[in-house]
Amino acid sequence: MIDSKHLLFELGSEELPPKNLLTMANALLNQMVQGLTATGLRFSDGKVYATPRRLAVLISDLATAQPDQTIEKRGPALTAAFNADGSPSKAALGFAAGCGVGFEQLQRLKTDKGEWLSFNQQIQGQPTEKLVPDIIRQSLAALPIAKRMRWGNSATEFVRPVHWVVLMFGREVIDAEILGLKTGSATRGHRFHAPEKLAIDSPENYEKILFEQGKVIADFAKRQEIIRLGAEKAALNVNGQAHVEDDLLEEVAALNEWPVAITGNFDARFLELPAEVLITTMQTNQKYFPVKNAEGALLPHFITFSNIDSSRPESIQHGNERVITPRLTDAEFFWKQDRKKPLADRVDSLANIVFQEKLGTVADKTRRVVKLAETIAVSLNANVDWARRAAWLAKADLMTDMVGEFGNLQGTMGKYYALADHEPAVVALAIEEHYFPKQSGGPTPHSQTGQIVAIAEKIDTLTGIFSAGLIPTGDKDPYALRRAALGTLRILIEHKLDLNILSLIDHSLGLFTHSFDREATRGAVIDFVFDRLKSYCLDKGYSADEFDAVMAVHPPEPFDFVQRLAAVKSFRQLPQSESLAAANKRIRNILKKADTKPAGQIQKLVEAEEKRLLEVAKESFDDIQPLLAKRNYQAALTRLAATEPAVNAFFDHVMVMTDDPELRASRLALLTLLSDQFLSCADISKLQS
Repeated sequence: MIDSKHLLFELGSEELPPKNLLTMANALLNQMVQGLTATGLRFSDGKVYATPRRLAVLISDLATAQPDQTIEKRGPALTAAFNADGSPSKAALGFAAGCGVGFEQLQRLKTDKGEWLSFNQQIQGQPTEKLVPDIIRQSLAALPIAKRMRWGNSATEFVRPVHWVVLMFGREVIDAEILGLKTGSATRGHRFHAPEKLAIDSPENYEKILFEQGKVIADFAKRQEIIRLGAEKAALNVNGQAHVEDDLLEEVAALNEWPVAITGNFDARFLELPAEVLITTMQTNQKYFPVKNAEGALLPHFITFSNIDSSRPESIQHGNERVITPRLTDAEFFWKQDRKKPLADRVDSLANIVFQEKLGTVADKTRRVVKLAETIAVSLNANVDWARRAAWLAKADLMTDMVGEFGNLQGTMGKYYALADHEPAVVALAIEEHYFPKQSGGPTPHSQTGQIVAIAEKIDTLTGIFSAGLIPTGDKDPYALRRAALGTLRILIEHKLDLNILSLIDHSLGLFTHSFDREATRGAVIDFVFDRLKSYCLDKGYSADEFDAVMAVHPPEPFDFVQRLAAVKSFRQLPQSESLAAANKRIRNILKKADTKPAGQIQKLVEAEEKRLLEVAKESFDDIQPLLAKRNYQAALTRLAATEPAVNAFFDHVMVMTDDPELRASRLALLTLLSDQFLSCADISKLQS
């Protein structure tokens, strides 16, 4: 049985960045697990703890030492290991010396490729105490910290100044230096409730000691749940429901070690402002949870969390109420000031914002988006006037004070200001929706006008930035082109829009006036878009070869593409699919290698099997045409699956590349006829068995 103990590592610091706390904690655990695994140290489990002032990792049942290892070293080939007189060669002696042994201690290694000198070296496993400090140092150095800082006179760097380090293996301290501090067994509790040192007697008691003696809830997930339940309970006390978003919940958990819910109020007059303004003010500026009624309307209350279990919570409440009032007053002022000027009057001032040096201003972009939106609206037989107006006003709210203060409200404020200006409701909604989807998996525009403007805006960004030579590389994508491409595809696919993505790209590229290689840019944009389409389809459960089968026939409409893809996936489940895929692959290879051009018409067939295949091919052709017209690719491929017996019989009894040129040409034409029917849906020869 392997000896093991629990390992505890805790790093105590000044308050850590709340928006990055959980990311750092998980990264620390992953790095330590990788480091321990790489050294061969066995353990049963790893758990991470994270609070504003600490990062900690508990490794359960960690082996007390590495297992011993046997390393096989291969030396020179036996043919080069001896001189002509049978004595060891210089190479053989050098290999023995390198292994630290005499020549007579070397072994011989036989393989199917020859025989070599070898040496099996026994390496004793090191104690865990010696390995862990370096693993921790390397793990800390690998954390995703954008900017590290120094403190005092030390050259040590970390995201915040470090004040204590706990490193225990079982009940013993591993003596080491981490980030300039000696390790120990003393932690710290809550900054105010338990500021004195707390002794940790064993790693498994770490969480319990912090909770009972230190007023610290070390488990991040537990703290989150306490905050969620606390917010919900506090909201019920004012006959409301807490509006809890995951991002804010995570941030509040990262700001508190002992969270206590406090309910506050604000003047009901502020409820006349758009709800999004109030929610943004409360969440972004103050880290408050808004409160809504059962119908989803905001109530004049908020819930905050104090990191102190105060004997006078009303003082904390009043303090927060004093803070939120001027914030909401500012928002009220912006709202009133912005409404003094119609949204349409702000469009010209977009000429003062540079979108991109080669692509001009946001006003230039607006004019391009308007033209593209008009074209899309015509293609969809949609209301062109609405599309034109929404595209023209889409970016105007960038020039408002409210969006200047709260950038995340762009589009949303445009909607409200447009409604206040008595613009058509569908135009106002499209102004907000043209930014959709805002994040991965987020909602796409619901309205048709919103879909049109969203597609136009994203295509303009995509083609424009590519034409300026700013193609995304690696993780760098400052213009969010991946999001723009995926957003466009999602809108087209999820709303079943019959739009040719290649035509949209061509039209958009034609609207730019700067000098660029149009064909090269076009190819790069198309490749980029279809790469995103592939990722989208793979995420939906389709396989790479299924995607390749459809991609081979180059459908230009993304919605049509996924319809074909679904048909291919369904076809694959048929018992005939594997045989037909192989047959199609054979047909494609024959046609590719043929030096005889297939005849336009089939002039001559002599074998019963090829005559039968011709009949079957003509019948299937007639049957699938109406199915293809309706884009019922699944039914078309199912119908084509019925050709399998005739196809197999043909290849079993007919030699295509006969010496008779007329017969050879006719047989190639027959195969072309059959191949073209399958290619009307997809190239199933791409399917792997």
